[in-house]
Amino acid sequence: MPYVVPYTAGMRKTSVYLSDELTERLARLARETGSSQAEVLRAAIAAYRPKPGTDRAFAIEGCVAGDGSSVADVDEDELLRGFGS
Repeated sequence: MPYVVPYTAGMRKTSVYLSDELTERLARLARETGSSQAEVLRAAIAAYRPKPGTDRAFAIEGCVAGDGSSVADVDEDELLRGFGS
């Protein structure tokens, strides 16, 4: 059975490429907080919340029925207009 360092149990090693600016910032944050760079990265990833996506709403060009909030609200005949129906 291989020896496992106790504080790394349940963790996987990975590599991250950082710009010089981010490398310096990471080192400074680690020094200022008295943490390791790995701890700073883990905390940053744990706290990360993606920005909400852009609004994917769109209007159907030339559509006069419905308020444009949902294609389901547009009459089927109007949706098919121009498609040979």
